[in-house]
Parts: sequence; structure tokens; C-alpha cells
Amino acid sequence: MTHRAFVGLGSNLGDRLENLQGAVTRLGEGGDARVVRSSRVYETDPVGGPEQPDYLNAVIEVETSLEPRALLERCLQVEWAMRRVRDERWGPRVIDLDVLTYDDLEVDEPGLSIPHPRMHERGFVLVPLLELTADPMLSGGPRVQDLRLSADTFGGVRLFAPPLRTG
Repeated sequence: MTHRAFVGLGSNLGDRLENLQGAVTRLGEGGDARVVRSSRVYETDPVGGPEQPDYLNAVIEVETSLEPRALLERCLQVEWAMRRVRDERWGPRVIDLDVLTYDDLEVDEPGLSIPHPRMHERGFVLVPLLELTADPMLSGGPRVQDLRLSADTFGGVRLFAPPLRTG
């Protein structure tokens, strides 16, 4: 059975755009996850954490036969292969992959929350996600149209590049 998931990508170390593209390529290498399309790429201010460079962010749509935990594991394998270091919470990173949604499923397990619990607070996730789906499922059940989004939510998000290559 094929499932539809959206995965957020971020990078603020090294060749940020190449890091995002490399993650897309690696994620689709196993044959059980296919990247269907990508949002455009946005440059964004860091949120939380220490002083650090600006990020590049995008969201990709994935068709997969993997179950949610297995998709998360695949994302973590891609991060590991790209030498992601987890020294500091919200610290700089070569690559970050987050499973944002998976079909209309809600998952709340240790280490895995779907929909991603804070995505509605983060312009760097919402702006590219809304390019791919008009009303994504959010944590706790509200829809984007029900939220009171402020200019602060979308502040610091600037268009940077066209969509990443897929397929």
C-alpha cells in the first residue's frame, strides 16, 4: 500500500542547497520511498538555539510503502549518512529531515509525533508546505484555515531557489 507523507528539510552548514538536494536523492534510493515533488527553497532566520547561520528550508512530498516509524528511520539514516551531528538542541546542522504528516494519521509515540507538533508555529515549515498542500493536517486536529496566523509566523522567510529536483 502506498502512503503520502510530507517531509521538511533544513540545512545551515556547508553547501546548504546541495545538502537539501543530496537528502532528496538519498531518501529516494531504497525504492520504498519516492519523492514526488518539492516546494521551492526558502532562506530562513534560525529559530531558537545559539547564534548560527541562516537556513535553507523546503518541503517534499513522498509516496512510500514504509510505515511511519520506518520512514522516520530512513530520514535518520539520511542524516547520519550526511554526517549530521546532534550536539546541541536547535543547533546548526548539515541536514535535518522531519516527517511532518503521513496520510491523515496521528501518531504520538516516543520519538515520533505526527503531525509534527510545532509546524503550525514555524513559517519555515508552513510556507513551503502550503505550496504542496492547501490544508495540511495539524497536530491536535485544527486545519490551517482555523489558525490565527500572524506576520511573526511568516517573518524571516525569503524565497531562495526553485524546487529541488525529484524522481
